[in-house]
Formats: sequence, structure tokens, C-alpha cells
Amino acid sequence: MKKIPSLLTYFVIGFALALTPGCSLLPPLPDTVEQEVENALARGFDGIIVYVEQGGEPALYAAGWKNREDKIPADPHALFKIASISKLYIAAAAAKMVHEERLSLDKTLAEYLPELAGRIAHAEKITLRMMLKHRSGIPNFTDMPDYPWDNPPRDNREILELVLDRSAEFEPNKKYRYSNTNYLLIGAIMDSTLGHSHHQYIKEEILKPLGLNHTYSLLSEVDLDDVMSGYHVGYEPDIKYNDFIQPGGSMVATAEDVGIFLRALNDGSLFSEDEQAIYSSIYRYEHTGLLPGYQSIAQYHKELDAVVIQFVNTSGGSMWMKSEAVYRRVVRILKRQ
Repeated sequence: MKKIPSLLTYFVIGFALALTPGCSLLPPLPDTVEQEVENALARGFDGIIVYVEQGGEPALYAAGWKNREDKIPADPHALFKIASISKLYIAAAAAKMVHEERLSLDKTLAEYLPELAGRIAHAEKITLRMMLKHRSGIPNFTDMPDYPWDNPPRDNREILELVLDRSAEFEPNKKYRYSNTNYLLIGAIMDSTLGHSHHQYIKEEILKPLGLNHTYSLLSEVDLDDVMSGYHVGYEPDIKYNDFIQPGGSMVATAEDVGIFLRALNDGSLFSEDEQAIYSSIYRYEHTGLLPGYQSIAQYHKELDAVVIQFVNTSGGSMWMKSEAVYRRVVRILKRQ
């Protein structure tokens, strides 16, 4: 079976293609978001979904295929693997648990998970705050050359084993470096503290209060027929069946649900004032997501009072850069309007 290239590989390929002479430019900006979404298919996307909510008025757009083999058109209400956008939900849950005094931002990894002392460098110095802010120095498991993108591990401990007993990338709190391992460990800390899955906490404290009935923690919770298929350049099969279970990368949702969550995250309705202050000290208010077959962008644009969510179900090659370019064009159209 042909292996799916790593995320690093398709960032490098995409950058190289962007610099290649003769690489085609995007066409002139159309008048409407709907036209831009339709035109985006010419960039090689299999399918695209865009959700815009501005001043309380939501709109959904879709083009291309939900499933190209069966010629099923893109469905704006389809479920989608939102990948690292999941980290926003975990950070929000952490802020709530800190406010409840179930967690402490200054407690160390070794204190929370003593079995990892001596297996993760500086575990006795790395705090929960550092992990939330990607300032721990813990290696990123998805950067490991033997991470099996085409057959993701079915156990989080197996994923963690990829980075145990390795040197730190830097001294704790000396630098920022994004690491999926941080959020894998935060999920384990939450589970240990709660005595049950952090997924259940997120459902009870975030999803239900916001009425997010189309957001799920794991692919295994949903009917796969409801999920948009995923495709990778140079790799023919539908890869929606690959199940990424690690905390901070496992969630599945509709574009509308992500948009409602992002609005609540940014306008203060998700948190009490004290919870908001905690969240602001530990994490960001927007995110992107990238898995084989799935690219997503979730941002709030304050100057427009607009939430814009974009899902593209094609990855690899220059697709990430093209996806970002289309997203920027959508925002420019909103500004012009």
C-alpha cells in the first residue's frame, strides 16, 4: 500500500511548487463568496465548504464532491475532521477546570503523571501552562519519521511511546514550538483528574450549553456516511477511514458548529469573566487543522465582526497554500462588501 506522506513532506512540496516558475495565479476576485467557492475547484480541490457568520447572519457555501467515487456533491452540513482545531476545545475545557480548581496551571507534568518522570525530559519542570502554550520543549510525535500516517495508532500510549526517552527540543519555557504531544498529555491529565474521559467533560461543559449537536470527540462516534471523504494528491483512495484518536486532533464537526463555537469563544459567551481571563492567558482564539485528506481554517475577524470557517477535503502538494489563498480571498470579498 502506498504510504501517505508526512505533514512536513507536503509543506515542503507545497512551498517548492509555490516558487516554481509558471505556477498559475488565482483569477480576479469575484463579487460574491459563492462565486469564489465555486472557482476554488479550479485549484484542484475535491470539495470545499465555507461558513460565514457576520452580525448574526449565517451563510453556508459548498462546491465539489463530498465523495468523488460515488459522485456525491459537497454537502455544507457534512461532518469533517477538524484536526488541530480540536485544541481550542481542550484549551477551553482546561480554562474551566482551572477556574474550578480541579487543575493548576503551575503544577508539573511529573506531579500530574508521575509515571512519566524520567521518561520525558524535564517533566519535573514542565507545567500545565507550558504545555497549553506549546512552551514545554517536548518533541512532537507527528514529526517522528516512523509516525504511521497511513495506519494511525489505536492507542494513545502507543503514540506517546514515539517520544518517550528522547531529548528535549529546548529547556522548558525558553521557546515556543508547536507540539501535538503537549495536547496528548493534557488529555491524559484531564482524564486522570476527572476520573473519566475529558471528551465527556467537553460535551457537558461546552458542546451541550452551546447546542452543538453536530460536534463529536471521535470519528468512532459518528456514522461515516455523514463524514466528508478525504483525498490526498497522488494517493487515490478515500482516506476518511483513517482514525486519529489523539487529544487535540480527533474531533469531527460541521462547519456551522465550529463557527458557533468560535463565535462563543471570541465574544465571551462561552466563559465567565474569570474563565475568559484564564483562557486568554493560555491559548489563542483561532486555529487551523491539517490531517491527510482534511484542511481547515477557523478564524474570527474582529474588524468585520465575522466568523469564517473553511474546510477543504484535499491535502498534499501545494493544496495548503492554495487553501490559505482562497480563504484570504473570501475575507477580502467580505471586506469589499
